[in-house]
Amino acid sequence: MDYDFSFFLVVSSLISGVIWGAYLLYLKFTEQAFDEENEPIIVEYSRSFFPILFIVLILRSFIVEPFRIPSGSMMPTLLVGDFILVNKFSYGVKLPVLNNTVINSGKPERGDIAVFRFPKDPTVDYIKRVVGVPGDRVTYYDKKLFINGDFADQQSLGRYQGVGQGSNMTGADHIIENLTGIEHHILVNRNRPSEQGIYTVPDGHYFVMGDNRDNSNDSRYWGMVPEANLVGKAFFIWMSWDWQHKGIGLDRIGTILQ
Repeated sequence: MDYDFSFFLVVSSLISGVIWGAYLLYLKFTEQAFDEENEPIIVEYSRSFFPILFIVLILRSFIVEPFRIPSGSMMPTLLVGDFILVNKFSYGVKLPVLNNTVINSGKPERGDIAVFRFPKDPTVDYIKRVVGVPGDRVTYYDKKLFINGDFADQQSLGRYQGVGQGSNMTGADHIIENLTGIEHHILVNRNRPSEQGIYTVPDGHYFVMGDNRDNSNDSRYWGMVPEANLVGKAFFIWMSWDWQHKGIGLDRIGTILQ
């Protein structure tokens, strides 16, 4: 869980930094020269690990963070076993663990692939596509999406041919959906019922859906994503591993997400 690892990084960086800093102050006040050979082992470890832990903490908290895709809810855009990078600066810089925004650097837009802390259990990270922004009226009916009364145009690509761990979706309708100017691929299972309705997005919240429309636990079922729960915007696949079939998915490495 992200919360636990962030907490570990913060605490580890703090402890190692305090130990190293305290030892340097001790040497200064006692007017002793630094002697690496006689350095206490706990100080040696703290001096060695503090820079690494601190750099990882800064990178992961404020710039970019890696995630692994555990489910097929974002197929065909993301497959089980994809390893992605998430831009932590896209939706505001937040303090690690506390998750308080300290710099407002942007807001989610329709079509963004967003990572967020699941509103029902903030210790779990979810990834979905932003479909509705504050003030939008989102309608989902008969497998079709409408934003503020405008139909998100769909272009059929025929039947989807699943690969690897996504082979269970073979036969679903493969569609290019135009979400107010943002085109992306979705899967629709005509034989499977799905939740439908009309949803109004309140201020400070976002309506999200999975690209695998009939196999996604999203805003249709549990509501909106508060802005405070946003983690960042997914933008790149840096590794893909099919645990059950072909191993490394070389064709997916380097994919820019959209």
